Amino acid sequence: MKLLKVVSLVLMAPFFVLFSARVFAADSGQVTATVTVQNISLTVSDGTISYGTLPINSSKATVNLAPADTQTITNNGNVNEKFSVRGTDSASWTLSSSAGVDQYVHKFCASSCSTPPTGYTALSSGSYTTLSASVAPSGTASLDLEITTPTSSTVFTSQSVNVTVQAALPD
Repeated sequence: MKLLKVVSLVLMAPFFVLFSARVFAADSGQVTATVTVQNISLTVSDGTISYGTLPINSSKATVNLAPADTQTITNNGNVNEKFSVRGTDSASWTLSSSAGVDQYVHKFCASSCSTPPTGYTALSSGSYTTLSASVAPSGTASLDLEITTPTSSTVFTSQSVNVTVQAALPD
């Protein structure tokens, strides 16, 4: 009887091992993920305007210069961009919505700019104003400007009246 118990246990031992052992299966797959960082970038061509010497309280637009000096803004980024512009005070003149003593007006136009001041909008030194709401990558926008000199001035030297063009994501 003892032998039968031992033989039974020996014969049953593989079943215990077989059924109590854990079974592991492994398989894997891969997810290929890519990302591109937004690049918001612009260039301005040619980036220089010379209005020349102008009388007090007079206006001149880039479309009326010889040759015309329309600026081209190019989206060098990889996403649509909103182009905005703002003006600056010069060393001696203040940018204003109307000409005054040592106050000048600088306006911009994005389209239908051939008959200034029609279609032109006054620049602000405090905030940006939209030039073009959405420009595709490699796309361009045109920028024409018009300056009006002060009604009188205490300085008669060349003034840098710069315009800043900003690229941002569209609203």
